[in-house]
Amino acid sequence: SQVSRLCAEIDERVQAFLTRPLEGAWPYLWLDATYIRVRDSGRIVSRAVIIAVGVNGDGRREVLGVHAGHSEAEVFWMDFLRTLADRGLRGVKLVAADDHKGLRAAARRVFDATQQRCRVHWFRNALAHVPAKSRAAVAAMLKTIFVQESKAEAETQWNAVADALREKQPKLGAMMDASREDVLAYMDFPREHWAQIASTNPLERVNKEVKRRSDVVGIFPNDAAIIRLVGALMIETNDEWAVARRYMGLESLARVGNTDNHRLPAVAT
Repeated sequence: SQVSRLCAEIDERVQAFLTRPLEGAWPYLWLDATYIRVRDSGRIVSRAVIIAVGVNGDGRREVLGVHAGHSEAEVFWMDFLRTLADRGLRGVKLVAADDHKGLRAAARRVFDATQQRCRVHWFRNALAHVPAKSRAAVAAMLKTIFVQESKAEAETQWNAVADALREKQPKLGAMMDASREDVLAYMDFPREHWAQIASTNPLERVNKEVKRRSDVVGIFPNDAAIIRLVGALMIETNDEWAVARRYMGLESLARVGNTDNHRLPAVAT
C-alpha cells in the first residue's frame, strides 16, 4: 500500500508536469527517440520513447513533453505533436530531429516549421556508405562543408564534395544530393545558434541518463511505468536547467523573430 501511494504521488506530479500549459513562443524544438523494453500481452517488445525539448523566447531550455508508443510512424508523431500544440506550443521556427519520415510529415503538418536533419546522425549514415579504408579521408572531406562561414559557401562546398565523391562512392553522392537542404537548414538561423541547432546533441545527455536509469529496471511492466520513470527524470532535468544560465542569448534570439519573452514555470508543483 505504501508503494502504491508513492507511485500515485509520482504519477500525479509527472502528469501535472507533462500537461502544463506552454506559454509564449518556442523558436527551437528538438525531438528524439530512445528505446525501452516493456512487457506487452505476454511478449517483450521495444517501445519508442519520445522526448521533446524547446528553447523559449527568454533563452531558457525546457523539457516540453514525453510520449511512449509502438512505433515511429506518422500517426505516432502526429498524436504527440498535436498534444504539444494543444497545450500552447507556438512560434516554432525550426525542428531538429533525426531523419524519421513520419516525424517530418507530422512536424510539417502541425508546425509548418523548418526541419533540421541531425547533422551528427547524417554524418554517421554517410560514412556507412563508404568502405572502412576510405572513411577517414571521406570524413575529412565532409567536415570541410561545415566549417564554411555562410550557407551559400557551405552549399558550394557541399556540391564540390559530392561531385568529387560521386564516381567512387555513388550511394554517398546520391545521399548528399537528396539531403543537402535538410542538413544545412540550420544555417538560415543566427550563427550563434548553429552549434546547438545543427543536431540533436542537446538531447544526447538526456537520452543517456534515460538509458542508464532504464537499464537498471531492465524490462518495464507497462507503458505507465515508463512514463513514471522518464517523466520523473525529466522533472529533475528541468529543475537543473531552471537554475542554469540561459541556453541562448536574448539578442540573438530576437533575430529569429516572434520570440516574445514569456517564461513557463520550470517545475510542476
